Amino acid sequence: MSGSASRTSGSCTGPASPDGTVGIIANPVSGRDVRRVAARGAVSTTEDKRNRIARAVIGAVTAGATRIVAMAEPFGIATGALTDLRIDAEIEIVDVGATVSPTDTIRAVEAMRAREVSVVVTLGGDGTNRTIAGVWPDATLVPMSTGTNNVFPSLTEPTVAGAAAGLLAAGVVDPEACAPRSKLITVTSGGGTSGNGTSNQAGSTRGWTEIALVDAVTIADDFVGNRMPADGERLRQVLVSRAHPASIGLSSLAGLLQPCSFDDDAGVLVECGPGGRPMRVALAPGLYRTVPVIDHRSVDLGEAVALRGPTVLSLDGDRERTISPGASAIADVQRSGPRVVNVERALELGAAAGVFETSRAPTGDRALNEGSRVHYHHADGTPIRDCC
Repeated sequence: MSGSASRTSGSCTGPASPDGTVGIIANPVSGRDVRRVAARGAVSTTEDKRNRIARAVIGAVTAGATRIVAMAEPFGIATGALTDLRIDAEIEIVDVGATVSPTDTIRAVEAMRAREVSVVVTLGGDGTNRTIAGVWPDATLVPMSTGTNNVFPSLTEPTVAGAAAGLLAAGVVDPEACAPRSKLITVTSGGGTSGNGTSNQAGSTRGWTEIALVDAVTIADDFVGNRMPADGERLRQVLVSRAHPASIGLSSLAGLLQPCSFDDDAGVLVECGPGGRPMRVALAPGLYRTVPVIDHRSVDLGEAVALRGPTVLSLDGDRERTISPGASAIADVQRSGPRVVNVERALELGAAAGVFETSRAPTGDRALNEGSRVHYHHADGTPIRDCC
């Protein structure tokens, strides 16, 4: 359930109308990869993830959610969190045949889009959310962090993050007021061969398109699938949709040079390589490396940027493509990513609407710890057991 399979779907739909439904997607392997050894990232345990989901669901139902849809997976994170949780809501556990692979997230998002889930709470890193964006770019997300070099998800307290999701799902607050669309980097190779007869993608003449939520980076002398922190001396081009000096990971380089916020209608491009000005950059938790910076500049939305080969292309930290010698791929930054809920703003609007006053709350004066009813379904909606 990592960040692979990030191509945008050709059958995306708009944001679902509020119907009280909140989806839960938890990546069971986020916060557990090799960077815990190669750097000093914290480990996120299964029990910790269950606790976070339980808190988020309690917040969502308190704020007005009436239905929770979660994915079943081998670690039992969502099922362990929800099966015995006493809340006044319908709970649907969807079995997508998860095998702890990147396709698990894809199938889970497809199932939630088919059910027209209003808001999805995600528990994972940049790669998990990138996969979701590739399948459902019009989704509305409340991303909670558990990974390593996370910029897209936040370290929001799950109780209030869930409450924000519940407010939008119940239609109490308007997504236009507190859930703006995020920026998205699209990288496209046209396929075929370049002028010197070199394929745009090693070993293939087919074109491809990939996306990134935070950064698209070219790395020299690397290989696809490498999970180790990047060698700063091998970085060549760093294109980011957002950057801040206090972030961790490849985008933090741009943050040290030219900060770019979620709200800025621009990106930043940093050129690196031999002879550049050396900078110390926090590329992973507890790990600073030297990056030679040649130049940097702002990039307008929609401006085409050529990412040059030979190189490996890293997307939100995942090395997934190669660009051959003499070839290039074209990247740009657009505000076409999923809506991301501003938790603080949503709670401010909900409080102003009196949602948390019992007499005016969507849940009225009903007890919030009544027994919930849990339904176990296949992805197509058919019951797994006699629960309906």
